[in-house]
Amino acid sequence: MNVTSPVSSIEIGEFRITCLRAGSFWWDGGNFFGVVPKTLWGKFQATDELNRIEVAFNCFVVENGDHRILIETGVGVRHDERAKERMCLPDPPRIREVVSAHGFEPETFDTVINTHLHWDHVGGNTVDEGGLVVASMPNARYLTQRGELAHAREQHPRDAISYRSVNYDPLLETGRMHLLDGDFEVLPGLQLNVVPGHNRDMMTVTVRSGGKTWCHLADLAQFASSITPTWVSGFDLFPLEVIDNKTRLLTQAVREGWWCSFGHDPLISFAQAETKDGKWRTINSLT
Repeated sequence: MNVTSPVSSIEIGEFRITCLRAGSFWWDGGNFFGVVPKTLWGKFQATDELNRIEVAFNCFVVENGDHRILIETGVGVRHDERAKERMCLPDPPRIREVVSAHGFEPETFDTVINTHLHWDHVGGNTVDEGGLVVASMPNARYLTQRGELAHAREQHPRDAISYRSVNYDPLLETGRMHLLDGDFEVLPGLQLNVVPGHNRDMMTVTVRSGGKTWCHLADLAQFASSITPTWVSGFDLFPLEVIDNKTRLLTQAVREGWWCSFGHDPLISFAQAETKDGKWRTINSLT
């Protein structure tokens, strides 16, 4: 993937939503599907000789009137050579380069949404400039949950490796990061909801306008193939809550014809869902 890869956009009433892919890496496929055997998930995910699958860093631009909002900032560029080799991660593009390549200048964003603070979602939050660590989107407020920050700072052995303070502490110190306590309306029609499962305080992002709905599921469903509620990632801290919340949200998505997006799918930017005879799948997919 490169910064000029084609992108898809959808219109949700008065909102325009564009998917940008800020690179990808390759990681063991079994990690993303937990107890689901490869004989099942392998029907949907191609693997390399090391059983790794491609994992995209999906970011989204939401436009509404004078508002321009960025959801996630990708993996960033602070990786040593050993890590890049292990993840088959070539030099990833900077998020500023990604947005600029598609006509969105960094200075024009007023909000950045961090659904959670894992390194692969917030690695582009900050950049190194003149000996300082500063916001990559210089005029934006950054939004995340207070509980998520508290967990990141706890550094629990289970997931401490997922959190890197350089991605959020400089923003807190300069007043750029705003901590939320529960569900939050960013602006009329754009809602953040705490949906436990992947971790305790991850958020989904929902746009409702003109009788249509789009929901970014983030890591509640990392891939389109993850929409089956019982297909739970090995990274999820609360598997039973993943199942319950996926069932609840996707049942509503099917009933109301929502468009959905996924945290890491390298091919599908937007899709609708359907269920038939107990089986779930995506339909009307846009790459």
